[in-house]
Amino acid sequence: MDANLAALVAVVVIALAFDFTNGFHDAANAIATSISTRALTPSAALALAACMNFAGAALGTGVAKTVGSGIIATPTGSHGLSVVFAALIGAICWNLITWWLGLPTSSTHALIGGLVGAALAATSGVHWSGVVDKVVLPMVFSPLLGVVLGYLVHTLILWIFRRARPAKAMHGFRIAQSVSAAGMGLGHGLQDAQKTMGVIVLALVTAGQQTTFDVPWWVIGAVATSMAAGTYTGGWRIIRTLGRRIVHLDPPRGFAAESAAASVLYATAFIWQAPVSTTHTITSAILGAGATRRLSAVRWAMARNIATAWLLTMPGAGLTAAATYALIHLALGT
Repeated sequence: MDANLAALVAVVVIALAFDFTNGFHDAANAIATSISTRALTPSAALALAACMNFAGAALGTGVAKTVGSGIIATPTGSHGLSVVFAALIGAICWNLITWWLGLPTSSTHALIGGLVGAALAATSGVHWSGVVDKVVLPMVFSPLLGVVLGYLVHTLILWIFRRARPAKAMHGFRIAQSVSAAGMGLGHGLQDAQKTMGVIVLALVTAGQQTTFDVPWWVIGAVATSMAAGTYTGGWRIIRTLGRRIVHLDPPRGFAAESAAASVLYATAFIWQAPVSTTHTITSAILGAGATRRLSAVRWAMARNIATAWLLTMPGAGLTAAATYALIHLALGT
């Protein structure tokens, strides 16, 4: 095995490791509300999320092509593989730090920040128009849309079921949450798995193993499996934050938040092919659904901590990736 092929294999393995951390870091996206409202047991919720993540990963590749070709200029050779490797290390480190702190940050933005940071450190090109159009603008608008939709969906639920018996309504929405949690799991696989696919394809093109950014079947299968495995391990620290520490959720609010967030994920993946953050979307939808009770029902101090972590994600992962690239460059003497 020559050096370039060995480097490519190492990058693919690290990409799948990132995908695994994405799974357990973002497992809360799909199941925290269902566990919090006791609509699903933890084991059932994790199994459902893992299965739907796997299915969602196979539904499309539009976001993968955006990440693979639309964020940074395609680097070449072993130097280029070092850029991709450093980007993945930056994203993994940020995922592990925020998981340890129990903060629901974006694996998407960690990965994008890692790619940009490594590319800048390597004086490689960054497609700034792609970063703005496909990352920054969706980063701003998807949480706003999540808040608004979460609020509106739960308001509509309150009006439709205003004369329903509370006990019967709660039982019905616990059942409905199984469907909305499945929808969130599918949306998470559709969005987040494709981002890892895009990075692996970028590595394949960089190493000269293929010339287009089409996603091979084996990449889809490997990424889907890795994410499903990571999801099944569960990220309990973040699940507790999303399910209990932002706002008290009942089954109707949980259903409203999951339905609103899933709608945003499907629209951005299929219509705009934009890599939006599932974490930002579900967290903001939870805030919107919770605010229908009263604004003081939201624990705004925790929300501020989460928002601060969101703002630090891209630069934090980017700086880590840049430092990693510098170390690789120094070690290899290239």
